Amino acid sequence: MKKLVLLIIIGVTGLSCGKSGDVIPSVAVNFQAALTDPRLSALNTYGGSVLISGYGVAGLILYREADGSYAAYDRCSSYMPQNRCAVTLDAGGFTVTDPCSGAKFSLIDGTPVKAPATTSLRSYSINVSNFEIFVSN
Repeated sequence: MKKLVLLIIIGVTGLSCGKSGDVIPSVAVNFQAALTDPRLSALNTYGGSVLISGYGVAGLILYREADGSYAAYDRCSSYMPQNRCAVTLDAGGFTVTDPCSGAKFSLIDGTPVKAPATTSLRSYSINVSNFEIFVSN
């Protein structure tokens, strides 16, 4: 009986040691720029994307979607985010790669498209008004 109780305790303890700690940290983001800013020139075309340093955990990715709307993600990879590995743009601009693990993410919705990542990139709210772009959380 004692062995059964011990096995149950060990099993429950083992199951509770999941990857719940693998979450991109939540930090305040408040980015604002004019769409005419030369750093954002790639956003003038559909599928264009730019990397912005100094915001979020590892920087921001701004992406112009095919329907003309915008998306914003943190550059911190969702795979082992404690490493704060910043994803880089791939040729073509529709995906980004975590150079530390090789994981790839879609810029259309931030979802992982290549292992080992299983969680999407952290997305941020984005608003465009009067030719100004605002990113926040």
